[in-house]
Amino acid sequence: MPRLLTALIACLLLPATAEAQQRRLSHCIAIADAAPGLQYLHKASWQAPVPDEHVRLHYITHASFLLQTEGGMNAVTDFTGYIGNVDMIPDVVTMNHAHSTHWTANPDPAIPHVLRGWGEPFGSGITHHLDLDEMLVRNVSTDIRSGTSVEEDGNSIFVFEVAGLCIGHLGHLHHMPNDEQFAALGRLDVVMVAVDGGRTLPLSEVIPLLERLRSSVVVPMHWFSDYGLERFIDQVSDSFAIDRRDGPSMEISLRTLPREPTVVVLRPSYLR
Repeated sequence: MPRLLTALIACLLLPATAEAQQRRLSHCIAIADAAPGLQYLHKASWQAPVPDEHVRLHYITHASFLLQTEGGMNAVTDFTGYIGNVDMIPDVVTMNHAHSTHWTANPDPAIPHVLRGWGEPFGSGITHHLDLDEMLVRNVSTDIRSGTSVEEDGNSIFVFEVAGLCIGHLGHLHHMPNDEQFAALGRLDVVMVAVDGGRTLPLSEVIPLLERLRSSVVVPMHWFSDYGLERFIDQVSDSFAIDRRDGPSMEISLRTLPREPTVVVLRPSYLR
């Protein structure tokens, strides 16, 4: 309880703009306390029921992940229109328009919620706060490179609040977030981060970013070879424990977060 009060007071003292003051409350911005014990459930099919108070995270490909709740809700990040040879229609898809491998101009009209990480016209930014009871999806706008210039608020970091967890997908991030953006993100328990080291944020900035977020679980994405992945792991291993998996999925709950910040390496696989 003292830590909870301290965290709440600290958040209230953070500087905020008028926009930040109008933002609806998020439990991520309050606190997410890693409980003792390290117990991951994995190797479950994406079609199997999700255990109580857990979330399943399935790495599909590139920057696309499937998040599944115990109530049967499905969300896909950086949705390109293809997730595998299945007829599953996600409840929510998020997209960023940095490249065609992160979005589609023609999402299936049967998808109830299509959340684009950019506004119209480009550079205007966008705000999402989608409350589906079991899952809340919100975003924090970020800038992206566009040719030789910068497109302000052209992409988004999406945050999924579900089962007491705060899960962040950093998207096609091109710059270190500023203090206001860090404050808007809050405490992320799980974060998916691009580690290619060139097309997105350089590794020299990725490591300090992760050290500042101090998420319990870091899932690397957007790597193009095992060599590139290992380069990231080599640089991050001084600050984070490394947990390598031989499959694409993990199931996690607030009670089973690791005792120390941990990089969990998943092997991508389309849904079958």
